[in-house]
Amino acid sequence: MSYVVCGKNEKNLHTTYEIRHTVRITPILSAIVLNFKSPRDTVTCVQALENQTIANQIEILVVDNHSEDDSIGVIRNRLTDLPHVKIIESARNTGYGQGNGFGLHYATGNYILIINPDNALHPDALELMLEKMEREQDIGIISPKLIHEDHTVRHSARSFPTFFDVLVKRLAPHTTFKSRIDRYLQRTYDPDCERDVDWVVGACMLIRRSALEKVGTFDPRFFLFFEDMDLCRRMKNAGFRIHYFPAAIASDKKHRLTDGSLISVFLSQSGRAHIASAVKYFWKWRAF
Repeated sequence: MSYVVCGKNEKNLHTTYEIRHTVRITPILSAIVLNFKSPRDTVTCVQALENQTIANQIEILVVDNHSEDDSIGVIRNRLTDLPHVKIIESARNTGYGQGNGFGLHYATGNYILIINPDNALHPDALELMLEKMEREQDIGIISPKLIHEDHTVRHSARSFPTFFDVLVKRLAPHTTFKSRIDRYLQRTYDPDCERDVDWVVGACMLIRRSALEKVGTFDPRFFLFFEDMDLCRRMKNAGFRIHYFPAAIASDKKHRLTDGSLISVFLSQSGRAHIASAVKYFWKWRAF
């Protein structure tokens, strides 16, 4: 494994974590896995969390966002006996941001991991991210490198876009407005280059709880999409860094919610949600 620190030297780590095997201590980190009709992915994600090198220092909160399928049965059957797991059921589907916010009510750790069910962290990823945040107290959110099954890297570290950038990324061919999309997705950067960024996608992000308490949790007006960008923007405005950290790695399933055509965007529920959240975000920040 190799990565590059861009313009910054690492400092020695002096923090020591206490691990007790006979007495359950308050976890330093709470991981929230929000399930919606993807129980098998959720189980795989939780198993990867249980295999972390610091597994004894984390709690895992599995929130079922009112899936109305066999999710809760599968989850309870596979995860009930795991010592670090708490299963929580929501009475209704409140969307991505509020669903994770519901899990936050049960979280006790000083750090909060938001992770999608279709992500699986490599065994040392949480330890590496946690050490980095302990060393550099001005980091509010840190995100690992996300790698698809075909070994391509997801462009998860991004610049703040304009409304036009979002439209052309979703609707236009990648050869059209390429320079704009490259800037937005930071495709000109080496994916192994550690750096501060404007925002990181919410598929997998480790958040400092004290920073979250200062700026607030996910904005409830976003049912799906843009809640991660909005949170990062509030963090940056409050003086916290958003940091992309490729030394830590998570696998990520490659999929698109729409095929990119204008018709499919308006016909699909996720496409309409994306447009609605985009309008809300750019109106909120007057960032058209």
